[in-house]
Amino acid sequence: MTFLPNPTESRDLPGRVHLAMPAEIDFCNAAELLPLVVSAAESRGDRLEVLVLDLSSTCFMDSQGVRLINAVRHRLRPEARVRLVARPDGVASRVLELTGLRRDVPVYDNLAEALAS
Repeated sequence: MTFLPNPTESRDLPGRVHLAMPAEIDFCNAAELLPLVVSAAESRGDRLEVLVLDLSSTCFMDSQGVRLINAVRHRLRPEARVRLVARPDGVASRVLELTGLRRDVPVYDNLAEALAS
């Protein structure tokens, strides 16, 4: 079974796109996720300021998840920023820390902070 992101846009914060990522991100679904995430971001066109990838419900993520986030970052316009939401005690947060991606992409504990950034 493939789990795909659920895009939800916040109407009171223009220029932001919020995507709730699936429970698992690995070799089985990472390749399918990339075009979906990029499409959701590109649907805002030049108005996209912040793309928030919400990993708070992600229970498993391997190196494919890190590659996915990096690929998304490089496909967005230079002015658009990527923000991540991850539970501090979660697997996704640990993977982001171990791989060093946390230094390059801001990670927030909750969605409100990420959307406000």
